[in-house]
Amino acid sequence: MQGGSGDAALLYIAVLKNRGCGDDEQIRAQLRWDRERFGRAFDALAGQGLISLPGKAKKPEPDPPPAEDRRPEYTRADVARSLENREFAGLTGAVEEKLGKKLNTPDLMILLGLYDQLGLPPDVIFLLVSFCAERTAQRYGEGRRPTLRQIEQEGYLWARLGLMTQESAAAYIRKYQQSREAIPRLMRLLNLGDRLPAPSEEKYLLAWEEMGFADEAVLLAYDRTVVKCGGMKWPYMNRILCSWHEKGLHSVAQIEAGDRPARRRNGPVSGQGEDIREDMARMAKFYRQLDQKKEES
Repeated sequence: MQGGSGDAALLYIAVLKNRGCGDDEQIRAQLRWDRERFGRAFDALAGQGLISLPGKAKKPEPDPPPAEDRRPEYTRADVARSLENREFAGLTGAVEEKLGKKLNTPDLMILLGLYDQLGLPPDVIFLLVSFCAERTAQRYGEGRRPTLRQIEQEGYLWARLGLMTQESAAAYIRKYQQSREAIPRLMRLLNLGDRLPAPSEEKYLLAWEEMGFADEAVLLAYDRTVVKCGGMKWPYMNRILCSWHEKGLHSVAQIEAGDRPARRRNGPVSGQGEDIREDMARMAKFYRQLDQKKEES
């Protein structure tokens, strides 16, 4: 309320609803916001000290999906009947092979929820599992595998996005991978070396890449952040880039052109210096004529 941000208030309510345990993607999905809108609200709350900044504390395991998305309480008998379905049985075998483990009953209940309640086709579910497995390996190293709970969370997101066909799911994965390929380049651009970014840093980098900024524009935002803050401050740099994105400014030339109105208030811009000199010349001529009239009188 003090910041006057309705989105920040909504995000705070969502955090309270999740008892402070929901991760960013889960809460963003509940609010049906894009990353840009979520980031602005998050920064507003963090600026008032109402939520922790990224990387300050380890996040607990997220709560279950919201009530409207929660899968029905399947029984062992439900699972057994579903395994008699050749399609679901084939999907189960493929998922077990992909994850390299035998699915237990709770795992099968989650898989059944994706198949039965959400109605995701088997080929889309397999793409979902493969996507989550590759993402986990990229983040935490080869040999690490996602849990069915993590796969379920991503599955609900896919359902909200309408990724119900192999084509739409594959397009989503391609876009994600293209964004990820930019991360090493952006890390080097910001003098952060070749290390892997922290999860919170990765979210910022992916969002900036999706906004479509040229590298020079990212460097300009970084320079302004360091000058203002004395070092790299992710939320501050994010506010700069989000502000430019809202104005449709994604290159240095566009940013400089977009800044001209602001510079006009603080000093002359191109063309105004000549006007001022002409005004001063007219004023000097006026006073010379006035002095001459006084002498003549």
